[in-house]
Amino acid sequence: MDCGEEVAQLRRQLGSMTGVLDLRFDVERAQLAIEHDAEVVSPGELEAAITRLGMRSEIWKDTRDQPAHPLLRHSRALATAASGACLVAAMAIDFAESHEGLLDWFLRDGGHHGSPTVVAVQCLALLFGFGPHLAKVMASLRAFRPDMAVLMAVSLTGAGVLGEWSEGATLAFLYSLSGLIELWSLRRAQSSVAALLNLTPPTASVLHGDHEHKVSVDRLQPGALVRVRPGERIPCDGEVAAGESDVDQAIVTGEAVPSVRGPGDRVFSGSLNGAGTLDIRVGCAAHDTALSRIVRMVEGAQHRRATSEQFVERFARVYTPVILGLAVAAAVLPPALGWQEASRSFYQAMVILLISCPCALVISTPVTIVSALASAARHGVLVKGGAFLEIAARLNAVAFDKTGVLTSGKPQVTSFTPLNGQPKELVLRRLAGIEAQSEHPLAAAVVAYANQQGVAPEPVEHFHALAGRGAEAEVGRERFWVGSRRLCQEKCLQSDEVVCALQSREDAHHSAVLCGSDAAVWGVLSLSDAIRSEAAEALGRLRALGVRELVMLTGDNRGTADSVGRDLGIVNVKAELLPEQKLEVIEALRAAHGEVAMVGDGINDAQALSAASIGIAMAGQSTDLALETADVVLAPADLRKLPFLIQHARRAAGVVRQNVWVAIGLKVAFLVAALLGAASLWMAVAADMGATLLVTLNGLRMLRASGGRV
Repeated sequence: MDCGEEVAQLRRQLGSMTGVLDLRFDVERAQLAIEHDAEVVSPGELEAAITRLGMRSEIWKDTRDQPAHPLLRHSRALATAASGACLVAAMAIDFAESHEGLLDWFLRDGGHHGSPTVVAVQCLALLFGFGPHLAKVMASLRAFRPDMAVLMAVSLTGAGVLGEWSEGATLAFLYSLSGLIELWSLRRAQSSVAALLNLTPPTASVLHGDHEHKVSVDRLQPGALVRVRPGERIPCDGEVAAGESDVDQAIVTGEAVPSVRGPGDRVFSGSLNGAGTLDIRVGCAAHDTALSRIVRMVEGAQHRRATSEQFVERFARVYTPVILGLAVAAAVLPPALGWQEASRSFYQAMVILLISCPCALVISTPVTIVSALASAARHGVLVKGGAFLEIAARLNAVAFDKTGVLTSGKPQVTSFTPLNGQPKELVLRRLAGIEAQSEHPLAAAVVAYANQQGVAPEPVEHFHALAGRGAEAEVGRERFWVGSRRLCQEKCLQSDEVVCALQSREDAHHSAVLCGSDAAVWGVLSLSDAIRSEAAEALGRLRALGVRELVMLTGDNRGTADSVGRDLGIVNVKAELLPEQKLEVIEALRAAHGEVAMVGDGINDAQALSAASIGIAMAGQSTDLALETADVVLAPADLRKLPFLIQHARRAAGVVRQNVWVAIGLKVAFLVAALLGAASLWMAVAADMGATLLVTLNGLRMLRASGGRV
C-alpha cells in the first residue's frame, strides 16, 4: 500500500465487509489497522480480501530499528527510474539510427516509427512503468470496479494496437512518476510530524539504589527513577524528583525560552536538559508520552476524511465507467454510421481515455489535506482529521469556557473564612482532602493554599465529582462537600451569613467556593483567576476573520463572568451553567449560526465539546476526557492558535478548490478537443500527467503554513 488509490481500493473492499468496524491507514509505513468483530469476520478472511485486490498482507511488526532492504524500500522509485532510463535510451537509439538533424527528428515526433530495437526498448519502458500496477488491474476487473489503473491499461493496449509505442512508453513512465510523487508527498507530510519521535533518546539511565544502568526507553515503567545529565534529552514524561535545571520544552509546550524545572515540576519526553542534573520519576510508558500522542493523532487523522475527499472519491467511481462508455461509443459509432474510418475512431477513443483518466482529481485533495494536517501539527495545532479541518474553515461562532481557557486556569485563594464556629485548620484539612482528588483548576489552588498554611490534607473515601457544581466525599465518617453557590442551594444550606459572605466575595474576577457537611456550611473561600495575556489579541483576530458570534460559557457566578466578558469585549455571556445547559447553548448556537466551535478544558465541557461542530481542547491543562473528546488540540495552550487554525483551514480549502478546478478544467478542455478530433495522444499525456503533477505540487504548498501568526 503506497498511494491514495490503493487506500481507496482497500477502503471499498474491506469497508463493505460485515464485521469491519474501522480502518486506519498509514501510507508512510504501509500499515493498515483494522478494527473488527472477531466473531463475525476472521483475520484470514480479511487477508483473503486484501489478496483479491492483488496486494500482499502480513501481521505488522515495528521494524523502525531494522529498516527494510533498500531494494524493497525503494522498489517503486527503481521501477520508475528504469522506465525513464529505457525511454531515454529508446529516443537516443532512434535518433542515432535516423541520420536526421535534431530539429527534423523532433518535428516528426521522434520514436513513432522506430526500428525493432527502438520498439523493444520502448516496450521495456512501458513494462517497468506499468508492470507493478498489473495486479491492481486484474483485481479491479475481477471486482467489476474499473478505476484509473484499468483506464491506463486500456489506453496502453490501444497505443500498442495503433503502433504508438513511443507515446505508450511515455505515458507509462509519467503514470509511474506521478504515483511516485504522490507517495513522496504523503511521506514527506507524515515524516515532518513522525520525526518528533526521533527527539526521544533510545536509552535512559535508570537508578537502582547507588548504581544506574542503561535500558531501552520502550522498557521504562511508570515509577522508575531516571537520571538526565546536562545537555541530554529527557527520555520520558514524568516529574522531577531531585535536582534543578533549565529545560527547553518548546517541542511540547511551545515556551519560547527554557524554564526552570525542580522537584515536583512536570517534564516531557524529548525536551532538552540544560546545565543541571535531574532525577525524574517516570510518569507513563513510552507509547503514552505527549510526543507519542501527538504523532498518533496526526497519523490517525488520515482516515477521517474531509467531505471534499469523499465527494471526489464518489465522483471518480461514477466518472470512470462513464468515460469508458464514452470511449467505446467514440470508437464504434462513427464507423458504424459511416462518418469516419475505424482506425481513426479507435485512435480518438484512446485519446479520450488518456485525457479523461482522473488521476489528478483523485490525488488533488488527499495530498493537500495531509500536508495541511502535518503543517498545523508542526505549529502546535493537532487536528484529528481532514473533516475537522474543513469545518474550521467554515466556522461562524466560537464558544469558550472561562476557567482555564479565557483565564489562566491557575487561580489563587485570596481569602478564607470559616463559618458557624468551625476551626479554620479542620475546615482546611477536609477541603484539601477532597480537592486533592479533583482535576479542576480551583481544586489545585485550594490544595496549594492549604500547603502554604502548613495544613496536610485529611484522608477521604468515596470521592464523587458533581459536574459543574463541585465534589463530595466521606471524611471522618461524615459526608463533606465543596462547591458552588448552586450546590449549597441544592442542599438547602444557604443562610443569611452565607449570603453575606458570598456578596462580599463574588465581585470582579473573584469566584467563591463553599464547603460544609450536610448539616451546615463550614467555610467560604475567595479565588481569583487572571485573564490570559493573549486572550484579547486572539479574540480580536477572530472578529477580524469574520467570526460572527463569540460566547463565554461558565459555571461560575454571574458577577465574575460578566466582569471577564466586559474586559474581553464578549457580549454574549452565559453564567452559572451546568454541563447539560452548556450542551443546550451549543445546540442553539448551531441552529442559529451553522458551524460552531467549542473551546474547553474540563470534564464539565465534554458534552459541549462533543455537541459542537468542532471541539477544541487546550493541551497541558485539559483533562484526559476533554482531550479525547476534542477534535482539535492546541499544544501548548495558546488561544492565538485558534485564529491561526481558521486561517490555515481556509487556505487549505482554497488550495483544494484550486486543485479540483484545475483538474476538471484541463480534462474538459482537452476532452472537447478530442471529441472534435483536434487532440493527439501526446496532448492526452500532457493533460493527464501534467495536471496530476500540477495539483500534487500545489497541494504540497500546505506544508508551509503562511499568512497566519501563531
